[in-house]
Amino acid sequence: MATKDDVTKALETLTLPDGGNLVSRDMIRALVVNDGVVRFVIEAPDPETAAKMEGVRRAAEAVVGKVAGVGQVSVALTAHGPAPKAPATSAPPPSLKIGGHPKPQQGGPAPVSGVDRILAIGSGKGGVGKSTVSSNLAVALAKQGRKVGLLDADIYGPSQPRMMGVSKRPASPDGKKIIPLQAHGVTMMSIGLMLEPEKAVVWRGPMLMGALQQMLGQVEWGKLDVLIVDLPPGTGDVQLTLCQRTAVTGAIVVSTPQDVALLDARKALDMFNTLKTPVLGLIENMSTYVCPECGHEAHLFGHGGVEVEAKRIGAPFLGSLPLDLDTRLAGDGGTPIAAGDSPMAQAYGQLAKRLVDGGMA
Repeated sequence: MATKDDVTKALETLTLPDGGNLVSRDMIRALVVNDGVVRFVIEAPDPETAAKMEGVRRAAEAVVGKVAGVGQVSVALTAHGPAPKAPATSAPPPSLKIGGHPKPQQGGPAPVSGVDRILAIGSGKGGVGKSTVSSNLAVALAKQGRKVGLLDADIYGPSQPRMMGVSKRPASPDGKKIIPLQAHGVTMMSIGLMLEPEKAVVWRGPMLMGALQQMLGQVEWGKLDVLIVDLPPGTGDVQLTLCQRTAVTGAIVVSTPQDVALLDARKALDMFNTLKTPVLGLIENMSTYVCPECGHEAHLFGHGGVEVEAKRIGAPFLGSLPLDLDTRLAGDGGTPIAAGDSPMAQAYGQLAKRLVDGGMA
């Protein structure tokens, strides 16, 4: 069988256009060789360099594929450091006020024009990977042929611009409507695209509610099969505003299996139940960790707790996802891992197919 040394030696034969090779330039990350399957990440020094290295990625995949004993190769491309900022003169901010008080709304929850289904992705606490699941699920659904939108409703901590690799400001030609951006086949919008990256959002509840109302009602979403809303953690104003004012198809709750996370996840479930928002299923994230060196599987946060909770409340268990380095690198690099064809991409693809087959997306 092939070894890491065999793969490294093969990569050393691949000379980069500006000199050196991937190994001598220290650009190989997370190299795993297991039963003829090779996975690794090429980490470029910056996003500009990464944008020019797709040919190198393909060449690396090809040269490793020729190593004796290698049956399958998966190579991801990412970049070290933040995505480039949009030039200050290239696109002025939209000429509309963001974060004003919400406007009165007659009647009950209203649909979003052109959107068939709205899925809210929630969690009881932060740090469980809810935003990572949201971005990858959106990309996986787009690969299934669905027309997908992604709304980053985490007003205080918007992370989708980084995870989706978008830094351009949305346009607002008339100062009323906002033109969303496109990334990886997904139509997306985030408050993080409307403000400077380092600027904190210091708003009270009514301003949060007004900002969410604007991003739902003033954004030209177009015709979408499903709009995924990445909610902030907890059970606060954004969740209440979304579920009370918008016709939400249902919610998906993400949690790690540890008891502390499950305690907060139960509060999120109770909130959706109180707001009469159907819970479409639960996802267990960071369920297992497989050591890239020896292949040992460890349960750092426990295992199976979310599935047990789903059975207890009678909600579907949609699946478990491992704690995975490649997923983190891909998100930091602005290309969700679901955009590729790695085992993790396939896992998100199966999750997306389950939602499509079940009529939820």
